Amino acid sequence: MTTAFKRGIRARNSLWASFLIMGIASMAWVARIPEIKDAVGLSNGQFGFIFLGATIGAVLGAQVAGRAIHTFGSRPVINLSSFLLPAGLVAMAFATTALELFLALLVMGFGYALTDMSVNTQAVVVEKILDQKWMSSFHGMWSVGSFLVTVFGGIMIAFMTPKENLIWVGVVSFLAFIPANIYLLSPAEDEHAGGGEEVTEAKIPFFGKSVLPLWAIGLGLIAGMVAEGAASDWGAILLRDNMNIPKGIYASAFASFALAMITSRFLGDKALEKFGPRNTVRYGGMYGGAGWAICLAIAIPLSSVATIPALLIANIGFIFAGLGIGPMFPAFILAASRLKGIAPAVAISRVGVIGIAGFFIGPTFTGLIAEATSLSWAMAYPIGMMVLGGYMSRSISED
Repeated sequence: MTTAFKRGIRARNSLWASFLIMGIASMAWVARIPEIKDAVGLSNGQFGFIFLGATIGAVLGAQVAGRAIHTFGSRPVINLSSFLLPAGLVAMAFATTALELFLALLVMGFGYALTDMSVNTQAVVVEKILDQKWMSSFHGMWSVGSFLVTVFGGIMIAFMTPKENLIWVGVVSFLAFIPANIYLLSPAEDEHAGGGEEVTEAKIPFFGKSVLPLWAIGLGLIAGMVAEGAASDWGAILLRDNMNIPKGIYASAFASFALAMITSRFLGDKALEKFGPRNTVRYGGMYGGAGWAICLAIAIPLSSVATIPALLIANIGFIFAGLGIGPMFPAFILAASRLKGIAPAVAISRVGVIGIAGFFIGPTFTGLIAEATSLSWAMAYPIGMMVLGGYMSRSISED
């Protein structure tokens, strides 16, 4: 076993931990969203605008990440961002006004994007070193973290205030990142900061013919991320406000979604190998989106006369969503990293500017549509975007 292979194994294990912690830190507030929304006194539309804080932070973070990683390497960037992400979560715990919540989300979004771009850059190189597919399972660990923290948050509703819940998770996440970062690839090993063999561009134009493939991949990524963000952030509110599901149980929508995503991501590496990334994304987006739409169309009106069956059908819909969305992000990220002549971190960050913003933009537009109509009708937007993500699988090269 060569030294490089051993370093790859250690980095793979560190990445599993990093993705897990990132999922915990970024999604800790999901189970407490209805309480946070009520505590600050916001309508659906106003709450949707608050998500713009995370959107702005994520766009800035993703834009900074590519150049920073290419210049300094991904591990130094992770060392910084793994402080910012939990700091945003703790700041959210102390937010008592809309502005404070907006600023806390901005910090969290910035830290999340920096961390996400950095660990994905590491993941691309680890796959090359080990000559095995791991990207989907890395994202599976993110989904495990998001699921565990959501279940924890749902249980803690009876024992902790949202403030106490978020502070505990933020502090524990920060401490857990410290050992997780130790065995990540150094700047000399991650093909950046002078460590790569291929000549690549660190700075690319935002528009133009040369970057059209990145825009196509980014459109597919943003479509999947809009659907994921809406499922994560509006699922509990949909069940509570539109289906009259009681406190503690309405978090089951995201739990179902997260479990399905965990399953699809841990099976995703084999699916990407067997069916190819294009077909995996295409059928997941189209069939998953259709299943989600049909289940919600049945469950929401049914909830007025039969709550339990409606709850089960709604959760089946969120399972369809999780199964379909799961492989999208890993597939589109890998497609970007393999574009010739562009540094992987720069390509990943560029599509991240487009795509990760969708994780936060999605809830904002969903909230605006809900304000104008109802949340039941507004869910058609993320479902439609999920189907679009399947259609944009054509931007993924099969080479």
